[in-house]
Amino acid sequence: MRGVFCLIDEELLAVPYDDSSSVGIVKSGNNYNHKLLWGHVKPRKCSKPYNYYPRGRVELNNKGEPVIFMNPNISEEYIPEIMNLFGLKDVPKVHYDCSEHYICGFD
Repeated sequence: MRGVFCLIDEELLAVPYDDSSSVGIVKSGNNYNHKLLWGHVKPRKCSKPYNYYPRGRVELNNKGEPVIFMNPNISEEYIPEIMNLFGLKDVPKVHYDCSEHYICGFD
């Protein structure tokens, strides 16, 4: 299952992709955009922008296998929880993305 997540105060906020949703969708139409989705899913009292917290996403490669892309500030200890939240049965490939796309307030 595709979707996005972020790590807020050592707790994962996960949003598995729902194809019936019209909020926060990427241009390709098969996952969420962190920036567009943030206003709808951020914690009630949160005043931080979408890119303040470490974040990531679960995608499917061209073989249909899950791949996790995430900021390096999210440690490996969260991978089992990410797998559970997104219904992943096999350990996916994990790509720690240090690019500007995943930069956060802790970098």
